[in-house]
Amino acid sequence: MRFDIVTLFPELVTAVGESGVTGRAVQQGRLVLETWNPRDWGAGFHQAVDDRPYGGGPGMVMQYGPLASALEAARADATAPLHVIALTPQGRPIRQAMLRELVRKPRVALVCGRYEGIDERFIEAQVDEEWSLGDYVLSGGELGAMVVIDACARLLPGVLGHADSAGQDSFSEGLLDCPHYTRPEVAAGRAVPSVLLGGDHGAIRRWRRREALGRTWERRPDLLAREELGVEDLALLDEYRVERRKGGPHTESDD
Repeated sequence: MRFDIVTLFPELVTAVGESGVTGRAVQQGRLVLETWNPRDWGAGFHQAVDDRPYGGGPGMVMQYGPLASALEAARADATAPLHVIALTPQGRPIRQAMLRELVRKPRVALVCGRYEGIDERFIEAQVDEEWSLGDYVLSGGELGAMVVIDACARLLPGVLGHADSAGQDSFSEGLLDCPHYTRPEVAAGRAVPSVLLGGDHGAIRRWRRREALGRTWERRPDLLAREELGVEDLALLDEYRVERRKGGPHTESDD
């Protein structure tokens, strides 16, 4: 998969591909990052890429020309179709399902806005989608682009250490992830749930499903409202609620 990032700060975006899971994807050749700086097509001695907004108001607006030229250079650099996403506060909030669909595309361009925003004519003529990290405003789209790149990298086949890791992440099935534990068995006076120590894989799968349902019910009821729960899931959720009222899921220890 290849990302072409249109940004005034290429060194900021490329840093995401230098370490961790995303760095591994780049090293394996499964992920390619290319940057295109609109300032290379800016006007005048200062290579200007912005100007005052029509109608007045504070701040500056990124101009159509330099952005369009940068994107055209990206399109000309390879033959595969380019799906263009602009990172803006007005975009759709990013969801895991959107990322799973995105990794099916061989090439994606991420356009990072700055200042007061991007000339709307560029959005209308050149952009396929607008995406947003959430209901807040950042200084630019670079952090959003880095999030998209990192989230997609872990969905690429062969990148994660275990083939099932991405499939068990939060949101992979519309729910939050279940709790996870590792050694030692007791920490801060709290013990690992005994079901995880017994070796009964059926019971473990059932417990993890119950905890995922319950955690989503507690923390993100909006996600649970989108799910059509079957009889078994409803029973697991009821079981979770009962256990929570008893003070679960942890077991206190005297050690």
